[in-house]
Amino acid sequence: MHEVEAKFRIADVESLVVALKAHGVELAAPAVQDDQAFAPVAWRYGDSKIGVPFARLRTEGGRHLFTVKVPGDNELSCEEHETEVADRDQMHAAVVAMGFAPTVRIVKTRRRGRWGEVDLCVDDVAGLGVFLELERLAPPGTSGLAAQAELVGMVTALGVEAARVEETYDSLLRAVG
Repeated sequence: MHEVEAKFRIADVESLVVALKAHGVELAAPAVQDDQAFAPVAWRYGDSKIGVPFARLRTEGGRHLFTVKVPGDNELSCEEHETEVADRDQMHAAVVAMGFAPTVRIVKTRRRGRWGEVDLCVDDVAGLGVFLELERLAPPGTSGLAAQAELVGMVTALGVEAARVEETYDSLLRAVG
């Protein structure tokens, strides 16, 4: 599957929630996600991410998900594969054995919603602040950049202060520290 995202830093989360509700979006109860990001051993921050596989182990509500993303048009337009795993520690060891190294731990409180065909998340990321993420699946052969432009238009229609961010949470966390 080809997942396309657009991400925005949010200054006023209450205004965002009101604007989403006005557009018919109801947010689910908050859930904590604990993500461990992985990169190929030879890859370093500052190197291009395009075409490079990155892995993630996520725990949420006692479930563990293993995901591999390969960025295409940019960091937020990726081929994605995901499956549930029974044992996070064993999967962590397997990912390392496959030639990946742990990079950044990302802990966030996420509230999910749906706006038409678009999944959205309001994320409070430890060490970074609050973000709005819009995600959709793009049909094969579709430009990730065109799909992202549509998502940006949706956020503009909300009429809230939202600064577009073109990096992933792991890159943002690495940059602060």
